[in-house]
Parts: sequence; C-alpha cells; structure tokens
Amino acid sequence: MFFLEETNNLHKEARVKVKNPELAMVSMLIGAFVGMLSETSLNIALPQLMSSLHINAGIIQWLVTGYMLVIGIVLPFSSLLSKWFTTRQIIIFGLVDFIIGATISAMATNFGILLLGRMIQGIATGLILPLMFTVAMQIFPPHKLGTAMGICALVIMLAPAIGPTLTGIILAKLSWHWIFWTFIPFLVIALFFAVFSLENVGKLSRPKIDFLSLIGSIIGFASLVTGISLVSDLGWISVPVIVLLIVSVITLTLYVRRQLTLENPVLNLKIFKNPMFRSGALLVMIDFAIILSAMYLLPQYIQRGLLLPVALTGIIMLPGGFVNAIVSVFAGRSYDNYGAKLPVRIGFLIAIIGCLLLSAVKTDSTIIYVIIAHVILMVGCPLAMSPAQTYALNSLAGPESGDGSTIMNTMQQIVGAISTALTTSFLALGESFYPGKNSSASFTNGMHFGIYFTLVLAVIGLLLSFTLKKNSHKY
Repeated sequence: MFFLEETNNLHKEARVKVKNPELAMVSMLIGAFVGMLSETSLNIALPQLMSSLHINAGIIQWLVTGYMLVIGIVLPFSSLLSKWFTTRQIIIFGLVDFIIGATISAMATNFGILLLGRMIQGIATGLILPLMFTVAMQIFPPHKLGTAMGICALVIMLAPAIGPTLTGIILAKLSWHWIFWTFIPFLVIALFFAVFSLENVGKLSRPKIDFLSLIGSIIGFASLVTGISLVSDLGWISVPVIVLLIVSVITLTLYVRRQLTLENPVLNLKIFKNPMFRSGALLVMIDFAIILSAMYLLPQYIQRGLLLPVALTGIIMLPGGFVNAIVSVFAGRSYDNYGAKLPVRIGFLIAIIGCLLLSAVKTDSTIIYVIIAHVILMVGCPLAMSPAQTYALNSLAGPESGDGSTIMNTMQQIVGAISTALTTSFLALGESFYPGKNSSASFTNGMHFGIYFTLVLAVIGLLLSFTLKKNSHKY
C-alpha cells in the first residue's frame, strides 16, 4: 500500500515487528477517515435537518458539538485502554460500535435518537484515531515512519475536503438518513481488514484506572459545552447557563489539580509549564477553532443566505477543502526551512484576510467571491497549524512528546465543540439584531457576527505568534 522499501539495517528496525505493516494499518486508516468524514460532513446538512426535525440552530448544533465532545472525553483514555485491551479488541470494538452508531443515526426518526447515534460514533472515533498514530509509530522503522505518518495525516485531511461535496450529492437525490448509510460499507470493509490482517501491538500491563479522573472529565467538559450551547437560546445570564458554567469551572479545577498530583495522570498537564509547548498548543487550538467555526457557518450561509441548493453548496465548499488538505501536507516543510515564527505569522495574517472577506458577504454575493474568500482562509489556517503543532511537540523531550500529542488531540476536539457552540450563539445574536423580516438577510447578518468571532480569534493568533521563539530540533 505504501510502496516502502525494505531494509536489513538492524538500527532501523521497527519497534514492533508485524507480518505486513501496510495491511495492518488499513482498518485504522479507513476507520479514522470515516470518523473525520462524520465530524465534518454533517455541517452542510444542518439546514435540512432543522427543517426535517423541526428544531432550531441552538439544538441542531449538538449533532456537531456532541460528537466532538465525546471524542474529546474518550481520547485521553486511549493510552490507558491500550494497556488493558489488545489492539485488535479496541479496533474491532470501535468499528462495530461505529457501525451500530451509524445505523442508529440512519434509522433515526427524531433528534434524540439521531444524537444518540452520533455520540456512539464519537466513541469509536475517539478510540480509533489516536491508536492509528500510536500503532504506526510502533510498526514502521524510522526511515519509513515519515511516509507512514504523512499518509495517516493525508487520509484525515482528505475527509474534510470531500465530506461537504459528498453530502451535497447525497442530499440532492436522497434524504439525510443516507449520509449515515454511506458510512457503513466503508466500516464493513475496515472491519474485514481488522479481523483478518490487524495484529496486536504492545503489551498489556493493566494499570490502575483512576475513575475520579474519568468522572471529572465527563462532568467538567460536558457541563462546559452544554452551558455554552444553551447561550444561543437562553442567554448568558440565565440560571441553567450560569449553574452549568460554575459546575464546569469547579469540576475542571479539581480535575486539573488531580492530574498534577497523580503519579500516572490521565493527562500529563505538567508539560504546560513548558512555555514553548504552551504557546504552540494554544495557537493550534485557536487555529482549529477558526477552521471549525468557518466550516459550521459557510455551508449554512450558502443555503440560507444565498438560497442555493445543497448540491451546489458541496461543490462551492470543495476548492477550499482541497486547498486545506494540500497546504496541510506541505506546511510541515516550512517549519524545517524557516522554523515556526514566519509561517505561523503569515498563516494567521492570511486567515485574517479570509475572515475579513467572509465578514463582507451579502445575500447577493457571487459564488466566485465566496469560493475565493474560503480558499484564502483555508490557505492561512493550515499554514499556521502544522508549524505551530511541530513547534509545540518539538519543545518536549522523550516520552513527553506522546503526552503533548494526546493533550493537543483532546483539546482540539473540546475546543472544536466549544467554538461551534459559541459560533451558534453569535449567529443567533446577529440574527436577533437584524431589524427586517427577510430571513436570508437576517441569517447573513448572523453570519457576520459568527465570522467576527473567527476574526477576533485570528487576530489573537497573530499577536500570540510574536511570542514564539527559535527552538532547536529534537527529532
């Protein structure tokens, strides 16, 4: 599959030998691809789902935030689970779980059942995604690792590129239920490879499970995301929102203190004492929030602001998606050549330009204008993302790099859920401020408020990029 050359150099052997590393990766690559496809493809279907299920934007966004929230809760425990269960057990369970979740969503007749299916799918993605990278690090020798990791990253980045277009094609001819039916054939193929070609990697040590950390992360993150999600309907000063945010602050404070005192924490938060990791990770979180907020707003604007059909929406989103994937692949090289400071600054500067262009859209904006604005944003964000991520992880020595990767993957999902909820709140605020009764103009005004939020994030990212230092390579 990867067409990698073999070597007999004993100093370049893989940490764990398997019969066929390429075949061993197939099930996880497909599973991770479908997981990211599920995360990004539903945005384009939200207007139709709101109409079909008779619910508002504040509720429908839970199909996105709920999915990411579950992934964010499961991800920190992936390392612990891999010490209790074999690779085959985790991946096969994850794929079966994904098939069940997709089937539930495909057969759903109301929002509650649909959300349940989405959250079950989130469990699977949270299990498969980190294990894919962990296994790749173990079964490929150093001279093949770059290619293998590059393919893992490319597979993940292709999902957001084709997701909106695929969803648009499906919705043009079929109902939204078929979005989830489409996942199942890919998952069945992945399950076949998992059963017949996946090998176990690593030894089982079965360490003690800290249930207080598990409960704390679930309550803390869930109450935080739920509280912010309710703002669009209830407002910031409503009792439920205030109570949930207070609960989240107290619970997460206790959770952080526990992680800092445990000998073997679920998340090694002590690495945040490293200023280079702290600044790099924060930039990654900001960048990811910009991308997800824009991907949440833009498909809805095309359908509800420009009043264009859903099939055309997918086509309009396609150029930006492919540019995102392509720039993501090549952005890593810019770190090798220039370090992090220059590409991150340029990336956020370009993202600011993209946000400014999107903040000026109208109900009669041309398709070309929207595509250009989206493409510019999708050049800037990945250009800053990869160098910032490498900068953060490269500042950590030895096993800490694994902790850093887990923390950033976890926080990306949590920040993604929070940013989507906040974007929904700003969208509702902008709609409420529109004086007229034209629904498309009202939504476009809400779109402006949502993009202002991403613009503020991009400006903060640009300012923070000036704190980056020159770091030596620790590969």
